[in-house]
Amino acid sequence: MKNVIQVHNLCHRYNGRSIYENLNFSVTEGSVCGLLGKNGQGKTTLVNILMGFLKPTSGTCLVLGENSHNLSPAVRHRVGLLHEGHLAYEFMTITQTEKFFRGCYPGWKSEVFFHLMDKMDLPHNHKVANMSCGQRSQVVLGVIMAQSPDLLILDDYSMGLDAGYRRLFLDVLHDFAAQGNKTIFVTSHIVQDLEQLVDTIIFLDKGEIMQVGLDQFMRTFRKYVFHCERDASLPKDEVIRGFERRGRQVALYSYEDMEAVDRHLASLGIQAHQLCRAPMSLEDGFIGLMGKY
Repeated sequence: MKNVIQVHNLCHRYNGRSIYENLNFSVTEGSVCGLLGKNGQGKTTLVNILMGFLKPTSGTCLVLGENSHNLSPAVRHRVGLLHEGHLAYEFMTITQTEKFFRGCYPGWKSEVFFHLMDKMDLPHNHKVANMSCGQRSQVVLGVIMAQSPDLLILDDYSMGLDAGYRRLFLDVLHDFAAQGNKTIFVTSHIVQDLEQLVDTIIFLDKGEIMQVGLDQFMRTFRKYVFHCERDASLPKDEVIRGFERRGRQVALYSYEDMEAVDRHLASLGIQAHQLCRAPMSLEDGFIGLMGKY
């Protein structure tokens, strides 16, 4: 499989502060890759570098085989971008929006755009300014999907959307990914949505990166629950990768099996009452690995 995105030894600094140091990862054609990280870890900055809006301090970043800071018009036509929110031209109607963007993209598919617009049951002369946030997001989604891009980059597509519109986005993205040769690179603060969509995860934390398959992560990273004394102190170490405490109940996250966790807790002088493995969502795993703050 060829790489649609290739990042090698990427370094970036802002106002003297290091954002990334020697960042390396790749996204293969046909995959759905989710970028996860707490606020302020540089997810949007990375998207800006991928799109050529920012030039990194050093390193290389290739998008569809070209340097991201010098993308040709031909390659830009192959990339669909939703950048932190759902901005649309409010003075335009649905029909005017389609006509305007149709002239910008050689592979434009009008039927795809109007299929999504007709789901809103609005007349085509309805102005964007008179739409709800969710309806505006649907206009933006229609514009992106009608471009028929090879690479779709979504930076926090769920911003401001209720559960219904988030589900609509997921349905459309699933159909897009099912075409086989399409690639999605997505960030979202609604981690449970990504669990239904992605096949690869990139965890970004303090300028460092870990890339892993979703199935592998959910299989090897584990959540355990137990009861202990309220004042028992838990460290973060090679066995205890993270934990949450609510009163006497503790949720502990580890790559180790339950026997190893039990032995480790005993070596710390902690009595883990009713220790057992618990079901773990991707959001649980994200908190367990990255922490709450």
